Amino acid sequence: EKLQAELDAWQKGLPPSIVLERGFDQSKNVAHRLGGFVRDFGLAIVLVLVTLLPLGLRASLVVMVSIPLSLAVGVSLLHAFGFSINQLSIVGFVIALGLWVDYSVVVVENTARWIREGVPPQQAAIQATKQITLSVLGCTATLILAFVPLLFLPGTAGMFIRSMPVAVVVTIAASLVVSLTVVPFLSSRLLKPEAEHGNIIFRAMSWIIGFSFRPILKRALAWPKTSVVLGLGLFVGSLALVPKIGFSLFPKANIPQFMVTVRAPEGASLAETDRAARYVEAVLARHDAVKNVATTVGRGNPQVYYNMNAPDERPNYAEVFAEVKDYEPKTASRMYDAIRKELAEYPGARIELKEFENGPPLDAPIALRVLGNDPAKLEKAAAQVEAVVEKTAGTRDVRNPARDRRTDLRVEIDRSKAASLGAVVPDIDKSVRLALSGLVPAGYRMAGRDESLDIRLVVAREGERSPVPGGERPTLELLDRVYVPAPGGGVPLAQVANVTLEPSPTSIRHFQRERTAVVTSQIASGANTDRLTKQILGDVAKLDLPEGTRVVPAGEIESRQESFGGIGAASLIALFGVLAVLVLEFRTFKSTLIVASVVPLGVLGGLVGLYVTGNTLSFTATIGFVALMGIEVKNSILLVDFTNQLRSEGMGLDEAIQKAGEVRFVPILLTTLTALGGLVPLAVEASPLYSPLAIVLMGGLISSTILARIVTPVLYKLLAPEVEPAPSKEAEAGGTGSHAGPTAGAGLVAA
Repeated sequence: EKLQAELDAWQKGLPPSIVLERGFDQSKNVAHRLGGFVRDFGLAIVLVLVTLLPLGLRASLVVMVSIPLSLAVGVSLLHAFGFSINQLSIVGFVIALGLWVDYSVVVVENTARWIREGVPPQQAAIQATKQITLSVLGCTATLILAFVPLLFLPGTAGMFIRSMPVAVVVTIAASLVVSLTVVPFLSSRLLKPEAEHGNIIFRAMSWIIGFSFRPILKRALAWPKTSVVLGLGLFVGSLALVPKIGFSLFPKANIPQFMVTVRAPEGASLAETDRAARYVEAVLARHDAVKNVATTVGRGNPQVYYNMNAPDERPNYAEVFAEVKDYEPKTASRMYDAIRKELAEYPGARIELKEFENGPPLDAPIALRVLGNDPAKLEKAAAQVEAVVEKTAGTRDVRNPARDRRTDLRVEIDRSKAASLGAVVPDIDKSVRLALSGLVPAGYRMAGRDESLDIRLVVAREGERSPVPGGERPTLELLDRVYVPAPGGGVPLAQVANVTLEPSPTSIRHFQRERTAVVTSQIASGANTDRLTKQILGDVAKLDLPEGTRVVPAGEIESRQESFGGIGAASLIALFGVLAVLVLEFRTFKSTLIVASVVPLGVLGGLVGLYVTGNTLSFTATIGFVALMGIEVKNSILLVDFTNQLRSEGMGLDEAIQKAGEVRFVPILLTTLTALGGLVPLAVEASPLYSPLAIVLMGGLISSTILARIVTPVLYKLLAPEVEPAPSKEAEAGGTGSHAGPTAGAGLVAA
């Protein structure tokens, strides 16, 4: 705003013939994006509050205190670690929103349970918090370990998303501290005794779930091996969806701006490039939805998007930047396709319309690197690959740099003739340069100015009013009037040199010290990059390429391998970290395996969610699967811990499993709903960047919440771990002089 005010003041002093146009204002995009996130965040808070109603009004208000406190501490820590508030850090806050209240729900519900048993509120808060502290610490450790590896993802993709896991980790850590300090204090002051089984909403939810869940769990426990096989079959079947879902890297940015690049043939004049750029302007002017067109000829526009850099100055290059009124992705996509058809009609220049994309810079989604040290064979192989790409439906703007040619002027000096006439090679060189581009014999610096000016000596050309650079290009006829200095007088250039024209490549590129040509292609609207790339690679594999040449994939598939390779390592680190915490907490591999069985069930739901919504397995969606490990494992930790406690108190195996499953289903469902409430706004936003992440988390939470309530108890029966008998309640009460509290009151499971 201050900058706009300064521009307004400065504009008033401009001459009437000069107008200041503000073609691009990044702050509008930022304000729109942040406004959407603030709206989503507010909606998520409302949804989380609604899901907490079964706890009662007082308990819900105590739990909700953890949200502003966790957010305040998290933002402070985020700033301390050198990260800013951006779209990805805000996405991290929204994802973590439903998780901030989990530990507070655990403490509040467990405190309410003790109060219903007749324990005074202050003592109930202390005992309830002590009772679940160890389990909550384990849940927090598994959750943080699922996100911490994402902090160390390599490459530009890792840098791009780093602020998101940082936001989740710092706020989750803050919510843990709040739930173990502030929330118990408020619970001891605000919670009052209520009905034995909670309020009417809680009782209704318990009755509905008990009525439907109890018979299913009994039947599953009666056929444990069959139940496990069915669960495994569902997981394996979901893996068959992966090829249908497809892969991608980063989606389009969906912002109301786009760029048109103009590339005239190599050697084209600035005037010819300007003519093509003006054609682009005329095409855009025919579309009412386009506004604020800004054109730069001879180089790129100033950088307007973080991953698009302007190329160096080149007379055959131009960029046209434009904005769209009332941007809507589907409508804009149709308009872009119409504009592309019109731009394709211009002859003599390569004109491409580009939409801005998220993620690290990428020249083209489809790129095939042709390698070979023989230039002729390399050119032939690149032409074969280009033909395959062009005939593949779904590709557009195919480019083969090996076909780009420029015309060089070669001056071959006859050294014997030159020597006989007394002409030396340096003088011949200077004469040719003087005729074609002029020479700079000196410079001039004006008084009071830092920059210097070149004094250029040029040859006057017939028909030109002023022989200065920038006029018409010289022709070969001009060389007929060039004379080379010699002792006996000027010698015509034609007597000592032969002038010819020959084609040459515009550039020579190497990849790992081997000559290369990269054939690139954009994809048509609605096409899937992964499927097209696989189809093209299959067709290229059938080609009879020249000996000594080969083709390797580049573009998005290469970038994806780099980015997903980092995620693969992060997934392994997260998995082993979670397993290590489980082993330390339960001290038995059987309990660890039982708890970890929930992971494939969450993957099942995430894949189904992507398939149903039509999203691909993108970079951010894959991050969702990594994060899902820590989030869903929390459900099973306290469920298995509760079952162990019941058995340690003398309850039989089947009875303990049945009771733990029934008692913990409602709390698990409740905390799962709070997590889903925080994710719903992100999912319905339909953002191609962060909505797939939210969909993976939502699908995984839903499937693991439902299926794990069957599979986890069944596995517990098959792999029942050893448990030590617990001290009697009388002994505990006698030793402490306190109320024994509710049986196995492990509290509410954090989802």
